[in-house]
This record gives sequence, structure tokens and C-alpha cells, in this order.
Amino acid sequence: MSSSSKVKAHELVSKSKADLMKQLEELKQEATALRVQKVTGGNQSKLQKIKTVRKSIARVLTVVNAKQRQAVREHSKNKRLPLDLRPKKTRAIRRRLSKSERTAKTERTKKRLAAFPQRKYAVKA
Repeated sequence: MSSSSKVKAHELVSKSKADLMKQLEELKQEATALRVQKVTGGNQSKLQKIKTVRKSIARVLTVVNAKQRQAVREHSKNKRLPLDLRPKKTRAIRRRLSKSERTAKTERTKKRLAAFPQRKYAVKA
């Protein structure tokens, strides 16, 4: 891995999880080394690299998390999604009854409607 250049997200997407974890470990080690150099008074060019390494770590973690979320989505295709993968919306919207729940009728109501259907009047013209 070339540690001097910035990591690009579109290149990370094609990698496997094991490769990503290995790259993450390398980046973390590099960040640790740079922090030590900062304390011991390293040269400025090295200190400028801390930012790019931190951002690269963030990119790798973002891709790992995105892949993980996608895998969970695929796994729970026909089941209920975990809470963090469901749409957020608002609490009120989430609590609202669905269309089928709103139009559902109780047994008693069904019997009453069957026994006493709506009357049809023929209006004289």
C-alpha cells in the first residue's frame, strides 16, 4: 500500500473485507507512528500527513460499514429490517397505522354490514 497518497473510496469498494481490514490496520499503525513523531518533534511534512491518514482511515471505515449494512439488507430481504436500517421519518409517521390496518373491519362490523346493507333509493326525476 502506498501510504503517501490519499485512499480513494471508489477503489476501496472493489476490495474484500479482509483486504480492507488489513489496509485499516496499516493506516492505524502509520497514524500511531506519525503521532509519535509529532511528540518527538518530527519535520513539518510528516505532520501534514496526519490529516490525510486520518481521513483515509475514515474512508476505509465508511466503506466497511456500507458493505456491512448492504449485507444485512440482503440477508433480511423478506424479513423485518433492523431498526437502524429502516427509514427514519418522524416518530408520528412510524407509529401511524398502515393502509390495511386503517381499512380493516372487526367481525362484528362485518356481520352488521352484511345484515343491514346500505339502502338504495330510486329518486323520481
